[in-house]
Amino acid sequence: MLLASAADLIVASPLFVLFMGSLTPLIVKVLNKNKEPNNFLSMIQGVGTILAALLLMVTVYFLLLSRANPFAFSNLIAVDGIAIIASTTCLLLALASLFLMRDNQSTNGDQFAELVFLTLNSVLGMLVLVMATDLLTLFVGIEVMSLALYMMIGISHEQKLSKEAAIKYFVLGSFASAILLQGIAFIYGNLGTTSITVLTEKADLLIGQSPLFAVGMIFLMIGFLFKVSLFPFHVWTADVYQGAPTPHTAFMSTAVKMASFAAFARIFVGSFLVNHDSMLNILQWIGAITIFAGNAGALVQNNLKRMLAFSSVAHSGYILMGIIVIGLGATKLGMTAVMFYLVTYSIMNMGALAMVSFLEKSYSDEISTDHIKGLAYKRPWLAGSFTVLLISLAGVPPALGFFGKFFIFTQALDQGLLWLTLWAGLGSVVGAYIYLKPIVYMYMIKDDDQNEVISEAAKDHEVYNNRKWFTKTVVLASAFTILVIGLLNTLLYHLLSARL
Repeated sequence: MLLASAADLIVASPLFVLFMGSLTPLIVKVLNKNKEPNNFLSMIQGVGTILAALLLMVTVYFLLLSRANPFAFSNLIAVDGIAIIASTTCLLLALASLFLMRDNQSTNGDQFAELVFLTLNSVLGMLVLVMATDLLTLFVGIEVMSLALYMMIGISHEQKLSKEAAIKYFVLGSFASAILLQGIAFIYGNLGTTSITVLTEKADLLIGQSPLFAVGMIFLMIGFLFKVSLFPFHVWTADVYQGAPTPHTAFMSTAVKMASFAAFARIFVGSFLVNHDSMLNILQWIGAITIFAGNAGALVQNNLKRMLAFSSVAHSGYILMGIIVIGLGATKLGMTAVMFYLVTYSIMNMGALAMVSFLEKSYSDEISTDHIKGLAYKRPWLAGSFTVLLISLAGVPPALGFFGKFFIFTQALDQGLLWLTLWAGLGSVVGAYIYLKPIVYMYMIKDDDQNEVISEAAKDHEVYNNRKWFTKTVVLASAFTILVIGLLNTLLYHLLSARL
């Protein structure tokens, strides 16, 4: 039996803080005779826990800089550059999601304490996932993250779409997890270990020698393809994202993608794609079709959540290009490009979905492009912020999203992925139309009803929206961050590169 050392406990302290802090809202509710405590108090408890975990994570990382070995618990987890960047981003995204949950009608009410508990445990699973250097630890992280998300979606106040989304996500997610676990079993049968470090060292040799190992690697990748919405395992994305409460959609489309791709990238460290053209070609085609499917799906959408869901699929295709670069041996450059894209995409998408959450009138409301007609004349600051976020998502220079794609495309070209890069560039052009459409509606199409007498219900809704301070803060902060980082994109790139 292995006993944890003091150093191991220090490394894992952010995880302990997250779990213990997640219990606080539930304990307060139990002590209050199971009456729902003030939602603001529950939110503050969650925010305090996240900030404490964030502080501990950064502290632990800088304490380990002087050590050659950043591993803990017999090399089951590591606090290295990948872990610190992904963990910090996931914690900040969870913080923003709590703000959105406090303001949104689908989540602000009964069972808010439970939502805080589940959110903190989901981000706990994400931290385990990005820190995992062992396949079984990685699987545990995925399951903790996913099970909490299934329940978060299911307890929405909306009684139809959210329940359907929760069931779809649970059934398909369970199927993907089973395939991933089977892949781990096959890999263990060949390696005799579940260490990711050993896997990356021997994958190149074993893929060519052992068909069972190759099948195990394919099954392992299928599990990740589902989590990050890559073709052909992307079909659940639009329905689940639409049916889930918008704060949860924002959390899933950013934090889950960040954690899953970070773990995916860790497995691809090495150069095992260089000598295996068939696997390289399969991944390139998956990336190309994902970009096409995401952009094609988004083109025909008027519902903003579904549009952003399909665009999320397309962005996964772009990020996969960086993963392929890592698998071709350009580990540091490819990893830097992938993490840069993930960080910037998370900020942009969180802000865009926060704007959708702000516009929702009730838990059953679905925001389409018609709802934002003339928004620039009613709420110029929010419309301007939304415009910044959409332009950046489109990758229009000199917006921050452009630099994310630029770094990915440059590294892909350096590795000879010419046709895939050209296809991705064409997809970016198509994507520009998708994101410019809402801007046209906000600035160039007048709302037919904006000169009519406002009803009492509309006035009440306007008063409620004016109180959504946390949501407005997320929108404005995201746009401001995009503008600042856009000007300092090279600084951010070198900062990430120095940590990887």
